[in-house]
Amino acid sequence: MLRQRTFSLPNEKILFVSLYKFPVHNLYYFSRLLQKSLKMEKLSPIQELYQEIEKQQLWCKTLVLPRNGYLKTGGTLDTNLYYVVSGSLKIFVQDEGTENIIRFGYPQDFIAALDSFIAEKQSPLFIQTIKKTTLSVIEKKVFIDFIQQCDKHKKLWDAIQQSLLLQQIEREIDLLTSSPKDRYERVYLRSPQLFQEIPARYIASYLRMSPETLSRLKKT
Repeated sequence: MLRQRTFSLPNEKILFVSLYKFPVHNLYYFSRLLQKSLKMEKLSPIQELYQEIEKQQLWCKTLVLPRNGYLKTGGTLDTNLYYVVSGSLKIFVQDEGTENIIRFGYPQDFIAALDSFIAEKQSPLFIQTIKKTTLSVIEKKVFIDFIQQCDKHKKLWDAIQQSLLLQQIEREIDLLTSSPKDRYERVYLRSPQLFQEIPARYIASYLRMSPETLSRLKKT
């Protein structure tokens, strides 16, 4: 049975719950409740950079893609950067007909075929919507000019790139982790929003496990 206690802050009351033996997929709700209660919410580097781009109206267009629509197909060049306004997407490669999901994009996130964006070459990556998706689009040249305008923009972009690098390292560790339970818990604790935005069957593919295994783990 969960133990709980409360204590008072000025004009506020916070509920603390013992998390011992509590399902990991519910930790997200407690962390969000605590952040809001303590007024600790602040903009992420992605949100700050988005607002700066929005102020200067640098988006070249808005795209609205239907469910299962392709933003990019394998073997093509795409140097644009996209901000996900609504909806969700998956980035994947195909190997002998098998779809291997690399990452996802959902609201308040930037998404791109990074290899194509950086090297300006064709990329094997596919980017496909999971549900109807609205994207704001900025061209690479415009974005680079914007980043070079001031130190604030550079620092925000550096923070985003560092986060992406760390995510990639964590992803490689995920793939080397043999225990499905450990893979699930690592990804959930790192990216709880993923489990709110993306259907379970795609998460199972991303975690390299069956939907049945994922369902069982979410109940433990």
